[in-house]
Amino acid sequence: MTGLQDRLTPEQIEEFGREMDAIRQRIVADLGQDDVDYIRNVIRTQRGLEVAGRALLFGGFFPPAWLAGVGALSLAKILDNMEIGHNVMHGQYDWTRIPELSSQKFEWDTMAPAENWRHSHNYIHHTFTNVLDKDRDIGYGILRIDPAQKWHPYYLGNPVYATVLAFIFQWGVMLHDLEFDRIVRGERKWSDPELKEMRSRMVQKAVKQVGKDYVLFPLLTGPLAPLTFLGNATANLTRNLWAFAIIFCGHFPSDVESFTEEETENETRGQWYLRQILGSANITGGPLFHILSGNLSHQIEHHLFPDIPARRYPEIAAEVRAVCEKYGLPYNTGPLHKQLWSVAKKIVKFALPPRPRREEPSPDTLASDRISAAA
Repeated sequence: MTGLQDRLTPEQIEEFGREMDAIRQRIVADLGQDDVDYIRNVIRTQRGLEVAGRALLFGGFFPPAWLAGVGALSLAKILDNMEIGHNVMHGQYDWTRIPELSSQKFEWDTMAPAENWRHSHNYIHHTFTNVLDKDRDIGYGILRIDPAQKWHPYYLGNPVYATVLAFIFQWGVMLHDLEFDRIVRGERKWSDPELKEMRSRMVQKAVKQVGKDYVLFPLLTGPLAPLTFLGNATANLTRNLWAFAIIFCGHFPSDVESFTEEETENETRGQWYLRQILGSANITGGPLFHILSGNLSHQIEHHLFPDIPARRYPEIAAEVRAVCEKYGLPYNTGPLHKQLWSVAKKIVKFALPPRPRREEPSPDTLASDRISAAA
């Protein structure tokens, strides 16, 4: 793990790990009714927004009501995906033993089946965060987002692929699990039993989601069906663009690092913590912004402690940052527009072929040049 050990000595890395463990242990010991009340309040708010949004869409012939309905439904979908679904399925509330907060039983209002997502995200991404050829969230199998990814003319379309992915993000997250790039390379077969089961779950979930948003609820509004259809589509689009922005800003701004499998062999707890710090970025903002981001605006803290209730990230962020400063480690953070612009520049930059490196002249060549100039 040479690359990471260049940052700190082995002793410093292990001490750093102990300090991170201490933060985690303190929060775990403090979990209680306040955390349960918080997530239940968020769930009630989300359900209220969804009911209000769908009710307001019944007044679709009155533009202010339609706009208010779309706004309420958009917020409901964002809360369901970000602050509720993502965090509950991480097991952040499994300690409560409350069935509706069980990571294994929860299903969210989006295309990706929970069972598929728990494997690709909870296990693959959070175990191998930013490890090339292991963490499939690096470019999502679609984009070149890191200089270590070999360039191919296909990547000239990077900006187009990223734009399309932002608009259809819930579909992209669902299809991500199929690993089409591996199928194309022959590393995975379409006929694999595991893939067949995965596709079956995808089809069932997609039929349910499409049927709910684009058939059932529009039909319930009778002559307003086209406006309800459009309202649901707009709410889904809003959620897609928001989720894309938050997730990409937490993973791909400038200075976020990637790692090789060799670097992470025999990784200690301290080295794992260090990799999470170097491979993540935060987004600054106020309390409402953090809630609507599912507290993934604290992506650094989330990667360090993925199973701690996300509402706790803001209270430990300053402490994590102080520990990073103590060890001379970067703490990548900035406002949404800054991080998003940084991501956009990377997407464009890595769409282009790498520039050939200029060879440094050897000492003999430099000496020869000086002799020639003197003559």
